Amino acid sequence: MEGGKRKRFSIPHTFTILFALIVIAAIATWIIPAGQYDRVEDPDTKKMTVIPDSFKYVEPSPVGFFDTFVAVQKGMVDAASIIFFIFIVYGSIYIVLKTGALDSAIYYLIKRFKGKEQIVIPITMFIFGLGGAIFGMSEETLGFIPLMVSFAIALGYDAVVGMSMVSLGTNTGFSAAFLNPFTIGVAQGIADLPLYSGLGFRVLNFVVFESIAVWWTLRYAAKVKKNPSASLVKDMDYSSFKINVGEAEKEFTGRQKVILSLVGITIAVLVYGVLKLGWYIDELAGLFLIMGIACGFVGGFSSSKIAEYFVEGCKEVISGAFAVGLGRGILIVMNQAKITDTIVHALSQPLLSWPKWIAAEGMLFVQTLISFLIPSGSGMAAVTMPIMAPLADVLNITRQTAVLAYQYGDGFSNILWPTTLLPVICGIAKVPMDRWWKYYAPLFVLMLVVQMIFIAIAVAINYGPF
Repeated sequence: MEGGKRKRFSIPHTFTILFALIVIAAIATWIIPAGQYDRVEDPDTKKMTVIPDSFKYVEPSPVGFFDTFVAVQKGMVDAASIIFFIFIVYGSIYIVLKTGALDSAIYYLIKRFKGKEQIVIPITMFIFGLGGAIFGMSEETLGFIPLMVSFAIALGYDAVVGMSMVSLGTNTGFSAAFLNPFTIGVAQGIADLPLYSGLGFRVLNFVVFESIAVWWTLRYAAKVKKNPSASLVKDMDYSSFKINVGEAEKEFTGRQKVILSLVGITIAVLVYGVLKLGWYIDELAGLFLIMGIACGFVGGFSSSKIAEYFVEGCKEVISGAFAVGLGRGILIVMNQAKITDTIVHALSQPLLSWPKWIAAEGMLFVQTLISFLIPSGSGMAAVTMPIMAPLADVLNITRQTAVLAYQYGDGFSNILWPTTLLPVICGIAKVPMDRWWKYYAPLFVLMLVVQMIFIAIAVAINYGPF
């Protein structure tokens, strides 16, 4: 300490945090014994599903010093589909942004909602929330983040509000979903429950949780609007997200109208493809690439200019994309040493000795912790539900309650744990992870309390059919 001044603590870079977690995971492989469950392919989903009571300890294979660094490369390769999806989607949207068409559209909306800015937040969040609740939308909304960040900044808010409108809105709907095929559909199938049973209770869940998310966002947005220095990202540069008012004030050109029509058609095709054709990130990346190229040509850009803007867009999200690979490196280390199943087994066993009321809440906490290890919703269902469903029978808890605990545990932590898509979302929105945690962590705790209340209600009413 020099001159009586205490050095201020600063949060490490996202890459530092993620690599530190890889190191911690590698150290854990020397402490936690290796083990695994036997798995069998589910004939309906074609996914490998855990066989309950098949856990056994196996020969240990701890990760050494050199392999800890190799895990970074393996993580990048394993997450390649997500990484390149981010590059292609954002690069394509960046081309559209450069045409100025979206600037004009946002400027029009600003004038349209002048004095009624707060209406935009709940409407937008409930729309995205319904996408998560009904269709299981998640990665599909990444392309909307830069648009809503630009919109939020133009309305006098900040990037956290824009990111919250898309990601918090969608993720809350995904977490408290009532028709999500990727979580509820898979989990209920494994638990042998009628598909989408218990719908009424889940609709109530959705309304309550989405309303809390909207309230939280409105509360922060009003604070930033009143005092911009209260923004969590007040020191960040968001010049690339600001609309060009001079251009936007001009009358819509024919080209801009066609560009916006192409964007609208893309969104419509995206929804149809996901719902009817089973599209996922490969097809969606191709769709966005077609949109970007088509809008670039309509905007009067040459092929070389389109390529130049595409590369500029990729540069904007390179940090977030690489963070995904680092996050995946943590899982690579744990899976390579076969300690993931050991942790899942160790977390689930204490529930057997607890009273059903406490065990039900324990299921929620266990699922929330496991989501750090298994960020995929359907993948987590394949691992945990074959264990939790029969465990619920033993504890005299309905299987529907076990599915609800899984649904909560998997979903709400998706924008909390660094092993999920959070680094990507923060990278696209240019919101450092530590700033997002400062915004979201208190809400996560509040949501967790409400989840516990709903779990208690589910136990009390024997939420079923069974």
